[in-house]
Amino acid sequence: MKSKIVKRILFGILIVFLFCCVLMAIPRTWSALNPEKPPMGYHFTVPTYLAIGIGLEKLINTTPVIPDDIEEIKNIEYKNINGKSLQLDIYKPKNVEESAPLLVFIHGGSWKSGKRSDYLIYLIDFAKRGYITATVSYRLLKDSPYPGCVEDLRDAVDWFYKNGENYGYDPDRIALIGGSAGAHLALMSAYGWGRNQPNIDSTYIPKSNHKIKAVVDLYGPVDLTTEYARNLSLVTNFIAHSYEDSPELYKEASPLQYVDANDPPTLILHGTSDDLVPIIQSDRLKAWLDSLGVPCVYYRVPLWPHAMDIDQRVNDFSQKKMTAFFEEYLK
Repeated sequence: MKSKIVKRILFGILIVFLFCCVLMAIPRTWSALNPEKPPMGYHFTVPTYLAIGIGLEKLINTTPVIPDDIEEIKNIEYKNINGKSLQLDIYKPKNVEESAPLLVFIHGGSWKSGKRSDYLIYLIDFAKRGYITATVSYRLLKDSPYPGCVEDLRDAVDWFYKNGENYGYDPDRIALIGGSAGAHLALMSAYGWGRNQPNIDSTYIPKSNHKIKAVVDLYGPVDLTTEYARNLSLVTNFIAHSYEDSPELYKEASPLQYVDANDPPTLILHGTSDDLVPIIQSDRLKAWLDSLGVPCVYYRVPLWPHAMDIDQRVNDFSQKKMTAFFEEYLK
């Protein structure tokens, strides 16, 4: 009797194991059969980590070696505020002969963490493709709540407008690319936050013959006035006021408020299983851009969580779609 029970238990475990194996294999199999479609993920965090652990998925190399044919120019100060030096890094193909487009990558980290080297994989890969790439630091929450980091990105963009000749890029062909909080900052700058509101913490002069040519939004928040956002500690810490006390700040800090028909072409990539920044945020941005006739390319990447492009398959897909987007709207 006991042996029959043990056999049934073992058989049940085997069935569960085989079922899990099938489920784990579905995303890779589906993607292999549909190579042009966004790669499928695992929806939940645990199976995602399990897929990485057993070798089904591979994480990107966050510290790639800089090739000999790429010049790295580090620690360029674009702004100094209250004694704090804000810096940027530039990566240039050594064989570039003509003025090239500039891709500016903006790291995420919930406005409170992260560093400008986080996107080194993108910086190097796109420099290999002939672009000049850059990455910037900005004030984090420990130094300043909103609008500190938004002001910094606006000032960084102004610096890029003024220094094209010094570094060999075309200031009329600049794209901003950001992930998560970095995407929020990229959209704020690209869509024109602060055009009419310079202040003492900014070096920005709200007059320029240049404008951002294209922007890439990787799973970024666009509307901080939603019930979910205004009750999320990450957002309330960023704004440094409750929604009840300062609803106007939540609106002012939302990229969606600045969307108009003159905005640059936008590429959006967002995982459908993102439980930090709900994908409805990107759905709304896409709908609003479409209604105004602003070119927008949108990929809903199935069953991937937040920060999905740390996975190699998703990163490869993202780079492929960015490359096509830049070829159309930047080169």
